[in-house]
Amino acid sequence: MSVNPILAEQTRGPLVENRHRGAFVVADAAGRIVAALGDIDRPVYPRSAVKSIQAMGLVASGAIERFGLTDEDLALASASHHGEPQHVAGVTAFLGRIGLNADALECGAHWPSNAKAREALRDAGGVALPIHNNCSGKHAGLLATARALGVDHRGYVDRTHKVQQLVHDLMAEVTGAHLHEGACGTDGCSIPTWASPLKSLATGFARMATGEGLEPALAQSARRLFTAATRHPLLVGGTGHFDSLVMEAFKGQLMQKGGAEGVQCGAIRALGLGYALKVDDGNMAASVAMVATLLSRFAAPDAEADAVLARFRTQPIKSIRGVEVGELRASALWDQVS
Repeated sequence: MSVNPILAEQTRGPLVENRHRGAFVVADAAGRIVAALGDIDRPVYPRSAVKSIQAMGLVASGAIERFGLTDEDLALASASHHGEPQHVAGVTAFLGRIGLNADALECGAHWPSNAKAREALRDAGGVALPIHNNCSGKHAGLLATARALGVDHRGYVDRTHKVQQLVHDLMAEVTGAHLHEGACGTDGCSIPTWASPLKSLATGFARMATGEGLEPALAQSARRLFTAATRHPLLVGGTGHFDSLVMEAFKGQLMQKGGAEGVQCGAIRALGLGYALKVDDGNMAASVAMVATLLSRFAAPDAEADAVLARFRTQPIKSIRGVEVGELRASALWDQVS
C-alpha cells in the first residue's frame, strides 16, 4: 500500500510538531478525476459523511410522500447535529409525523455536543437521551423508512434488517462501489458503515448534487435532499460548526458533511463536482484544514465564503491561558494542486 502524502501540519513555536497524512479526490458524476493526491482507491469507512446518501432510503421507500416530510426533516436526516433546542424539537416533530416517539431510537444516548445546550440540560436536571445523540435525525429517517416499507422498525440498526439492506443497495448504486461483507464495520451510532474508495464517494456526491447517472426519480429526490440540507445548514450541524458555516456562506451551492475519524465529503453543485478526503490518523481538525483548502481551490468561493474558509485553513493553537503558540495548517503540498 502506498504511503499517503502529508496534507496538514501542526506547528508549535518554530517547529512542526505533527504531520497529518491523507488523501483526497475531486471528481464529476461520470467518475472523471479532476484532482487527487494519495491513495483514492483504498476503501475507507465514510462514517457520518454519507448521511445524505443513507437518507435516500426515505426516497426509495416512499416515506417522504407518505408522511408528508418537510425539508427540515430531510436536513435532520442528513445531520450530525449538536443537540441544540432546534435539533431536539425538530427530531421530536419528525418522529411524531411517522407515529413514533424518541423511545424508538436505537442510536444510544450522549450529551449535546453544543456546550450551551449541554449546560442548560444539566441545569434543568435533565439527562442525556438518544434524542440528544448527533445521529438522532438520521435514525428518525431510518425509522420512517421502516414504517414506509411496512416492516417492524425494531432492530432497524442491524445489518440484516430490511432498512439496512435498502441503504446498502442505495449506497452501492449511488457511489458505484462494491460494498462487501468483508469491509463492513459498525458506526458509533450502531448502524453498519460500508467501506468505499474515496473516488467512489466523490463520484457519488457529484451524482447526488446533479442527478446525473441516477434514474430520474432518484435523481430528483437526491437533488431535493441536497437542497434541504443547504437551505437549513444549522440543522445539519449547529452553531459555529464548520459544515453549517460553509454551507451558509456558499448560499445553496455547496453540500459539505464531515464524518468521524477525519472524513470529509461533499459536492460543488454549480460545477457538478463531488469530493472526498480522509486523514490517515483521524484528526478532525486537520481534516477541516484540508477540506477548507480544497474548497478554496475548487469551489470558486466569493469573498464571503473565502473569509469563512480562511478561518479553518489555518487554525491557531493556543495555550490554556489563551496565548497563541502555533498553528494547524494545510501543508505546502497543496500549492502544487490545481
